[in-house]
Amino acid sequence: MSTSSAWNRNESTSRGIYYGWWIVVAAFLNLFFTTGVIYYGLPVFYASLVTSLGFSRAHVTQGFLLGFIFVGLPFGYLSGLLIDRVGARRVILCGVGFVGVPLILMGWMTHFWQYQVLCLFEVLGYVLAGPIANQVLIARWFRLKRGRAMGIAYLGLGLGGFVAPPIENMLIRSLGWRSSFEVLGAAILIVLFPIGVFLTRSSPEEMQLLPDGATPDADAVSAAAVTRSFGVGDAVKTRNFWLLLLGSALVIGAINTVIQHLILHLTDVGYSRGVAAARLSALLGASLAGRVLVGYVVDRFQKKNVMAFFYVVIGASIPLLLFATHAQVVWVFVFVFGFAMGADYMLIPLVTAECFGVGSLGKLLAVLTMGYSVGQWVAPWVAGRIFDAQHSYDLAWKMMGVAGVLGGLAVYSVRMPRSITTPS
Repeated sequence: MSTSSAWNRNESTSRGIYYGWWIVVAAFLNLFFTTGVIYYGLPVFYASLVTSLGFSRAHVTQGFLLGFIFVGLPFGYLSGLLIDRVGARRVILCGVGFVGVPLILMGWMTHFWQYQVLCLFEVLGYVLAGPIANQVLIARWFRLKRGRAMGIAYLGLGLGGFVAPPIENMLIRSLGWRSSFEVLGAAILIVLFPIGVFLTRSSPEEMQLLPDGATPDADAVSAAAVTRSFGVGDAVKTRNFWLLLLGSALVIGAINTVIQHLILHLTDVGYSRGVAAARLSALLGASLAGRVLVGYVVDRFQKKNVMAFFYVVIGASIPLLLFATHAQVVWVFVFVFGFAMGADYMLIPLVTAECFGVGSLGKLLAVLTMGYSVGQWVAPWVAGRIFDAQHSYDLAWKMMGVAGVLGGLAVYSVRMPRSITTPS
């Protein structure tokens, strides 16, 4: 790319909207559907699967646990490698198919083994079209405004989670759970394929642009303060990598345990399924406010400290579920946990990029995701086993509270590297 062409392109965007913000729109929609609607909305179906197909509490989360073990782990690194090699756009387009089609087929399943197989493909779609690829998109298109852009994109995840429970509950009541699966799968394919084809571009260089819409001179100045890029081999030898991995696995495991079991827990203690779904929706609505705040402050304070603070709040709030029979306590939990959850995934790529640079960010995020996904799905499965054995979630909530606080302390222990001048 010549300097003059980059200058001309950036001059043209200075009179309009920097195209990177359209990339944020695309990432917003990708995360809305592939993560918000699926990850946060699927628990609405659990009661129907338990009633209609005879699944246990452990069964409903076991499908995704096995998916992340047998698909997420081996294909996670491959997805990062593909993102760095062929670009996030192609990887996302491939993943959209693996998200939408299995959902449609879930409307036809009659046996647990079918659910397990479809969950494997669903996880593959999540790995390809979910957070990893969209995090890399934002990191490539933005540098100085990376936190703000990531926060806006992750509003899609929170908004998807906010609207999914009541909408899916309404669909199930109107159409039945089988037709509801089919409607969700079709909607994902109809919306996200055109977005990937016509809007998404893997990097600003494809359009002769620079990160943040900067001019070449401004980009050269800011490049002097960029942290050098680590390869995966160098990064995994550092203390920071393992602290990030441990902290993320503990906290995201605790978060997913709440998300996967909250509706079941609230119905156990006397709430109707509609009210329980509304509380989950409110929790995810509170996370929207958290994402807005985090996206604003993270570019002004040390990112790992912001991440650690919110992680500790997440862990400290979980024991409130021990008192869920009190409606006021549930509302306090919903808003405190939900607000703090606004920092859940969006800060991981920001802290990773700040620690290790963006040269191998796709592969690094894939490795981190492979690691914390174990906690993400082992923890809900363990909680299900605890309930099946004790007919109570009390021990599970205590364990998740401790895990959240320890995860926050691990992230706080990360030592941020000094910025160095990149070689010309």
